[in-house]
Amino acid sequence: MPDHIYKKIELTGSSTVGMQQAIENAIAKAAETTENMRWFEVVETRGHIENGKIAHWQVTVKIGYSLS
Repeated sequence: MPDHIYKKIELTGSSTVGMQQAIENAIAKAAETTENMRWFEVVETRGHIENGKIAHWQVTVKIGYSLS
């Protein structure tokens, strides 16, 4: 098996539904322009509060994609 070289990008996805959807939104957007994505890691989670309730989730992810 050959060695692989990876590059990382960092994105913040958002969703009114939840963390999972925010992550999936970020990955789906990256997939529009980035090929060979292999993994992701969540580096930050935060949200927006309105009237004492969660109104929006924001999740920052790093996505690794293979260069070789």
